[in-house]
Amino acid sequence: MSDADRDHQAQQRPPPPATFGATMKAVFWSFFGVRKRRDYEVDASNLNPIHVIVGGLIGVALFIGILVFLVRLAVAHA
Repeated sequence: MSDADRDHQAQQRPPPPATFGATMKAVFWSFFGVRKRRDYEVDASNLNPIHVIVGGLIGVALFIGILVFLVRLAVAHA
């Protein structure tokens, strides 16, 4: 098998599915709306939808928790 054949087969092989950590990173950047188009296209083909949903719920819970903490901190010092 020639190098060109191996390169062609490597290009046709689908990329491995993303890990949960990679999914959390994608969700984190999506919260800020900062994603490159190329990264978005890679994410759309590799991310597990269940991981995205769980990551989104974790992100929302953290966001609400931080907001509640900041409001309590501001009210306590007022």
